[in-house]
Amino acid sequence: MKAINLSEKFKKFDKQWHPHQVAVVDGMQVLLARLEGEFVWHAHQEEDELFQVIKGTLYMQFRDRTEVVREGELIVIPKGIEHCPMTKNNEEVQVLLFEKIGISHTGKVKDERTVTEYPKI
Repeated sequence: MKAINLSEKFKKFDKQWHPHQVAVVDGMQVLLARLEGEFVWHAHQEEDELFQVIKGTLYMQFRDRTEVVREGELIVIPKGIEHCPMTKNNEEVQVLLFEKIGISHTGKVKDERTVTEYPKI
């Protein structure tokens, strides 16, 4: 039970679209990720997913609209909703993710950026 300094944790990695685990809360994992550009369209059929923007501006694309999520804001993606996170103008965005242990960050979609294990930092 110690405070977790997110700024210090972000300094421990620079790989983008590769979440790193900083905590576990009752079967849920708290992840940090660096994002730049456009990710892959995907959905999580059985799980909700929370994105909190720590630094920058995230554009969460849905098939019918795009939600702008600014620094200090969060968005929850309900299970089954197809989405595609992206950034603009070569901006790197830092996010905190909250999701169940064991889910793939690309859902059932397989992509070159799909990872199956999140390093603990």
